[in-house]
Amino acid sequence: MSSVQKFSADCPCRTLFAEIADKWSMMVLTILDGEPRRFNDIKRRLEGVSQKSLTQTLRRLERNGIVTRRVMDTSPVAVEYEMSELGQTLLPPFRALYCWTHTNFEQVEKARSAFDNKAETKAA
Repeated sequence: MSSVQKFSADCPCRTLFAEIADKWSMMVLTILDGEPRRFNDIKRRLEGVSQKSLTQTLRRLERNGIVTRRVMDTSPVAVEYEMSELGQTLLPPFRALYCWTHTNFEQVEKARSAFDNKAETKAA
């Protein structure tokens, strides 16, 4: 891969990037790190996600081979999601990004505040 990246509109990697790097996908993958989970367990851990958004996210991740879906023969029927082998390869960069957000959150908050203060000063 070259050091200069081009994101042409017709590049299929651009679509894949969008499908795995959105906020719900990244959070779902973080939740699935380490063990399979049922749909409702994932939903409980993702405060604010709608059932529709979670369903769409899980289907997209399954379609891309990142997670596997297993229907469990229970009453009522339950569905369990787990990271696939391919999905496991995403964990190191996602863990790094998750750690980065925690490590740098205070600096980001300061930058946001400075930006907002400049914008308010210009608006006044």
